[in-house]
This record gives sequence, structure tokens and C-alpha cells, in this order.
Amino acid sequence: MGGLRIGVDVGSTHTDSVLIDERDNVIAAVKARTTKDVTTGIMNSLRQLLEKSEVNTADISAVMFGTTHILNAIVQRKGLMRVGVIRIGAPATTAIEPMLDWPKDLRDAVGGLKTIVQGGHEYTGEEIAPLDEEGLRKAVTAFLEKGAEAFAVTSVFSIVNPDHELRAKEIIREIAPDKPVVLSHEIGSMGLLERENATILNAATIGVMKRTVESLREGLEKLGLGEARMFFAQNDGTTASTDYIEKFPIFTVVAPISNSIRGAYVLTGIKDAIVADTGGTTTNVGVLNNGYPREALEIEISGVRTNIRSPDIVAIGLGGGSVVKVENGTVTVGPVSVGYRLIEEGVAWGGNTVTATDIALAKGVMRIDDPRCDPERARKLIPPEVVEKAYAVMVSMLEEAIDKVKTSPEPATVILVGGGSLMWPKKLSVAKEVIRPEHAQSANALGAATALIGGTVEKAFSYDHITRAEAIKVASEEAKAKAIAAGADPSTIEIVEVEEIALPYLPGNAVKIRVKAVGKMKSK
Repeated sequence: MGGLRIGVDVGSTHTDSVLIDERDNVIAAVKARTTKDVTTGIMNSLRQLLEKSEVNTADISAVMFGTTHILNAIVQRKGLMRVGVIRIGAPATTAIEPMLDWPKDLRDAVGGLKTIVQGGHEYTGEEIAPLDEEGLRKAVTAFLEKGAEAFAVTSVFSIVNPDHELRAKEIIREIAPDKPVVLSHEIGSMGLLERENATILNAATIGVMKRTVESLREGLEKLGLGEARMFFAQNDGTTASTDYIEKFPIFTVVAPISNSIRGAYVLTGIKDAIVADTGGTTTNVGVLNNGYPREALEIEISGVRTNIRSPDIVAIGLGGGSVVKVENGTVTVGPVSVGYRLIEEGVAWGGNTVTATDIALAKGVMRIDDPRCDPERARKLIPPEVVEKAYAVMVSMLEEAIDKVKTSPEPATVILVGGGSLMWPKKLSVAKEVIRPEHAQSANALGAATALIGGTVEKAFSYDHITRAEAIKVASEEAKAKAIAAGADPSTIEIVEVEEIALPYLPGNAVKIRVKAVGKMKSK
């Protein structure tokens, strides 16, 4: 089998696929419409890619997916498992019960089964109270009688000392050996409620991911790609094996956004820059930090606050299909979009809806290689003053979003990617340079195809109990172990990020250490 790889990335409008060689050179790239069930759109995109490239499918060693299956399941409240939620932290954490601030329909969708038992640890790792094993056994039995299909266990400061979570898993496995058990110290970072929320969502979506994997595997076999290994893009710009992601599906929930940012680095070689990814409906603006997306401290997923690894982005309702309106002389652009119906409803295609793409075509800053597209029609039907006002609004919205993610007042390097990136000018007031690389429209799929296998660990330590060097070593070894579990070749792993943050609100010289390890995929 050869070393060719395929990257697939699902967007709201298009599903992109790209085929690359061993040196990350693009052989072929295609766009297909995203479908409601996601999987059909992926298979259509892959089929077109194989037809266009005419390569031998036996030469394709791996397929990397950046999907929205998990996000869609949570947003639509479909296919979620009933979760037995166990918090270890009584009597200290009983004031706020699990899932208290969740949207009611989402809480109902995951079962609403919850309990708090005695136990947990201090930030130093010392036990607050012994684990109430008897209370735990009773809760597990009761949850099973109410139809629990998975369990989510969260203990106070388990990111320092996970002993109570590990023991709880042993007990649950004794009672329910066939049910998935998710432990919070493997999911999130500091912040009990946010970590607990992420753990519950992860447990609820395990079934969705397993069905997704089965469906995609069947599809690959039909396309002659049954021998290709499957990987899934993670939220932090890395990738992981199927086995790993089936255990931790929540790590894929916003992966497509990270794929675009990572793809911008692959296309340009620029490690530090601002990336604007413009699609049919939105523009996501994020930051490249040492070749990877800068991460946010927390992310809200369909009304639920979590602290999983995720890209720090500013999203605006401005894309190629954004609708342009004029009311009382005021021009607005978006957030309503015609999306993939642009080629039917856009003025340049014979439709009656003025879109952001029509404005860029009428102004002459954009060209589209589509015989059905007639820029002259847009110029004739859209008044010149509307074109100028609308384009100024569009550019202002983009520049404002870029300003929001900047950490310095100095102009930054801005990389434009995505299918809608063609409509932006070559100069922006907030940028020292604007780069739109070749294959910018396929940056998302390229990011998926070229991502390294990754593992990230975030832990709290007290320097009164451990030296700084020892703490960093412990976190680094755990990050390496995670990368290996995700499918990385141990001999290729390197530490690409070490972050150390003081925790002044805790006594004892407390710090939070975050380490990211990456490596190349392990050969079969």
C-alpha cells in the first residue's frame, strides 16, 4: 500500500475532500454539497475525488475525517444515550446539582439521571473524604433500572488525583460490564461543572460515534478503500485513531474549524498568524500559534458550558451566501445566508437574491470559474452605491473580527482560506500582509489530511509538594501517553507546547500546567 492520504472536512455548505502525497502535495481536491445526514455528503465527495484523481485505491493508506456528526447529534438532540451521572464530591459540592443550567430538552435527552456521593480530593491531591462505595453501588443499580446506557463520573480535583474516579469505574464495571464509563480527568481541565458537563456529553455521544464509524467504514469499503486506516480530526488541530475517538467523541465536536486553521499553516508554512476562514454562511477568525490553533478556556456547546480543548475563534454571520439588504439607505450583510443555494438564488446566477458574492463580483474583486456565473448581470442589477456600501460593510465586519482575536495592536499577518475567501481585498487596515495561498479553498480538508496525532494534558500541582521540573515531567509523560493511545508512533513524539499558569486563588504555590504532545501516525 502506498502513502497517499485523503482528508475530508464537513462544512455547513460544502464537504471538502483532498488527496495528498507523502510530501503533503495536493494531487486533487473537490467540493460536494453537505447533506443533512452528513455521511452521504462525505461519500459523494470521496467518490468525486477518486474519479477526478484516477489513483489506485490500494495506494491510499489513510482517510482523515473532520466531521460534524457529534455536534449535530447534540444540537438536534438525536441518538444520544441515557447517561448515569455520578459526581464524587459530597458534602462539598451539593449546592449546585449536575446539569442544573442545561437546556431542559437536552437534559431530558440524556436521561436526567444524576447523583452526588461522598468523596473527592483537595487540589494538593489529599483526600477530602473517603469514597462512598456503597452509595455508588446503589446509584449505579438504580440508574440501570431507569435505562442508563452509559456512565459519566466526575470527582473533585480528579485532574490532580484521579483515584476516586478510577475506583468508581471499577465498581461500575463490576455491576454493568458492558456499559461505557467516562471519567472526567480524561476529558476536561479545571472547573468542576464545565468538566462534568463535557464528560456527560462525551458519554451521551459514544453511541453516535460508533454508528458513524461503522457507516463510514462501510462506505469506504464500497469505494475500494476498505484497507485504508481511519482517523478523526480533533478540536485542537491534531488527529486520533478510530479506537480512541470512539471513546472520546467530544474531542471532535468543533474539529472542522481547527482543520482550517491548521490547513492555513500547512499551505503557507507560517506558524504564527491570524486565519480567516470564510464559507457560505459564516467567517471564523482564529489564531495560529506555533502551527496550531490557539485554544479557548471554555466553549459553549448547544447551551452547555464545557472546558474541552477547542479553538479560540470569533465567528461572524458573513459568508459567500450572506444576504444583502437595503433599508432606508442603510445596507446590511448577513447573518441570513442562502448557503449552498447561492448558485440558484444569487443574482449572478440568474436569481433574485443579492448576496455577498454578488457584491464582490459586481465590484470586480472576485472571479468565479463557473460558466453559469455572470458577473455582468450583478453589475447591471445592483446599483453602484449599494455595491460600494455593502462591500465596505463586509470588509469592516471582517476587520472588526480580526481585531477581536489580536493580542497586540500591531498589524498582523492574515491568511485567508475557505471557499468564500476569494471575495476579500488584497489589503486590510488591520493586517501588515494578507495572504491567500494556493488551494485556500481546500485548507480545511488539507488540515485534516496532514494533522499529526496529538495528546494534551492539563493538571494542577502544588509546588509546595512537587518541584517545577517534576511537575512538567509528569504532565509531559501523560501527554505522550495520550498521543500514543491516540495512534502516534512513540519514536516520533515531541512536546510542542508547555503552558504554566499560576493559581493565586489557591494556597500552597498552586499552578496549572498544560502540555501538548504530537507525533506521526503509527505504521501498521
